[in-house]
Amino acid sequence: IEAAEDRKFFQELVTRLGIKQPPNGIAVSVEVAEVIADRIGYPVLMRPSFVLGGRAMVIVYDREMLHKYMAEAVEVAQDRPILIDHFLANATEVDVDCICDGETSVIGAIMEHVELAGVHSGDSACMIPDAHLTDKAKDTIREHTYALARELQVCGLMNIQYAVQGDEVFILEVNPRASRTIPFVSKAIGVPLAKLAALVMAGAKLKDLGFTEELRPSHYSVKEAVFPFVRFPGIDILLTPEMKSTGEVMGIDTTGGMAFLKSQVAAGNPLPTSGNIFLSVRDADKEEIVPLARRLAALGFKIFATRGTSTLLRDNDIPSHAMFRISEGRPNVTDMIEEKNVGWILNTPSSGAVPREDEVRMRAHAVIRGLPITTTIDGMKAAVHGLEAMRDTRKMSTRTLQEYHVDTLKLDLKRVTLA
Repeated sequence: IEAAEDRKFFQELVTRLGIKQPPNGIAVSVEVAEVIADRIGYPVLMRPSFVLGGRAMVIVYDREMLHKYMAEAVEVAQDRPILIDHFLANATEVDVDCICDGETSVIGAIMEHVELAGVHSGDSACMIPDAHLTDKAKDTIREHTYALARELQVCGLMNIQYAVQGDEVFILEVNPRASRTIPFVSKAIGVPLAKLAALVMAGAKLKDLGFTEELRPSHYSVKEAVFPFVRFPGIDILLTPEMKSTGEVMGIDTTGGMAFLKSQVAAGNPLPTSGNIFLSVRDADKEEIVPLARRLAALGFKIFATRGTSTLLRDNDIPSHAMFRISEGRPNVTDMIEEKNVGWILNTPSSGAVPREDEVRMRAHAVIRGLPITTTIDGMKAAVHGLEAMRDTRKMSTRTLQEYHVDTLKLDLKRVTLA
């Protein structure tokens, strides 16, 4: 446990195994943290040792912000090392659940997050099987996972988080324990992983349990987080490396888009199939919003947007209606919310004090009124894909888990003997 949770020992472990990490350094003081951040370059991700739920983990963009958050990180870490990573922008985060009996390791699932790296894994939507990972990246993930299970002498369950850029795979952290994703993975693949892990820890071997190879389901499963924001009026709903969710739900279907749509309904965030939608995206996302807006228009949505986004859409022959930012005047998105003239909001966070203040007010207002709001481009892509699938099928189908797993490996656990 210490080898995985103490950031210094963990760094030594992955270096010994030849596993890539983002450029990083170890700090226990503000002064050392400043030197490391200047060397590897901002933004950086701060990770205290021995924390759960991403406690005191934060993406830091400048020296002033580093000073502000370093004090909290030192207190939480209790004199243990703090890992400072260069933040990998536009990387896909991947969760892996694995079971090991001391000799054999089997991957339960490789889960691709819908949100990019930088959002806590407990707050991210994720999908089984993955939608965008290359075969080379997945082979590397499997090799690293087996190597870590051997080196840490895992007997039971292990969870690993990676960041992937193309074919390059970077390790983020390893948890030598059961993860919150185990119930989700078990339902997705039709194998009771917690039960198998308990038997393994009591002396059984995976070969005797009949679970010796990774399963590749033909259907799609999507896990979505459930948040308590409606209970805390005014709080910003923007997702960060520190976990905010209080539960999760699952959508399952033969297509990835429909599985995602089901997960949104289950999470109490049902998406409209048409109507008015408000778009406000940061400059870095403007290239990707154009094809998405075109697909939304084709689905029958009437698009409203802040003036910058609206101008971009009109320049690309996509009809849209320009609105003021909240701080600029009226009419703005809060008027639309109050008048019930908008059914869905997409807002990706901007930098700068004024845009951020406007966005916090808008997001908080939307939560109070029960409006669905999407804060990442990748979340919007998954949603649009689901709505397109819904348009083609016109309704959601329902099947039992048993029907999905009718051809899945059947395990006879009653005959297992313990060493």
